[in-house]
Amino acid sequence: MRKYDLVCFDMDGTLTKLRSSWCWLHDCFGVDNEEAYQAFVNGEIDEPEFMRRDIALWTGACPNIRIHDLVRHFQSMPLIDGIQETVACLKENGIRSVIISGGIDIAARMLKEEFGFDDFVADEICSNSDGSLTGEGKMNVDLSDKGVRVREFIDRCGTTKERTASVGNSFTDISMFRSSGLSIAFNPVDVYTEEAATHVVRSSNISDILDLILPDGDHSSS
Repeated sequence: MRKYDLVCFDMDGTLTKLRSSWCWLHDCFGVDNEEAYQAFVNGEIDEPEFMRRDIALWTGACPNIRIHDLVRHFQSMPLIDGIQETVACLKENGIRSVIISGGIDIAARMLKEEFGFDDFVADEICSNSDGSLTGEGKMNVDLSDKGVRVREFIDRCGTTKERTASVGNSFTDISMFRSSGLSIAFNPVDVYTEEAATHVVRSSNISDILDLILPDGDHSSS
């Protein structure tokens, strides 16, 4: 009998090899957001303003940018190995998988559609009907408490904290861990995340977390 009904995945640094999907686009457009980053860290601007300044860097470098340009750049983002096997095995065992990310929704949607995640929530790049960017972003995930989104998915799936697992790699994922019965720090980038997790997995393949989630030997996937 399965122990878990739901697995919540962080995206950047967990499912992708990117430190940040925002920084991936900065690199693609050849811009640097260090000034805005420092202002955010120092508490001089809030997260919506931080997003506005990041988006302004892209439109400044490419005035005619459209959403499809962002999609094109994300098509070449580097992914961790084993996502297909992981999602398929969870699904075959009746376990739902979702993405909770402070990264960009375009990337999260692509992962959902390609690999079969049940749902996702991530920050949105707002656009007009013609695909041009409005210059605004919509903060759908509060990095100071990603656990809120875990609890929403728990309610939506009709399960409990004890039957939910979360997988992440950085301190912003610790609130996810606290809202889950099982927490896995996957290639953690800081000691705080490592210490907050039930288990630590260091691997180049995300499917190595299956040993901690699925019944023994139940790793078959079609």
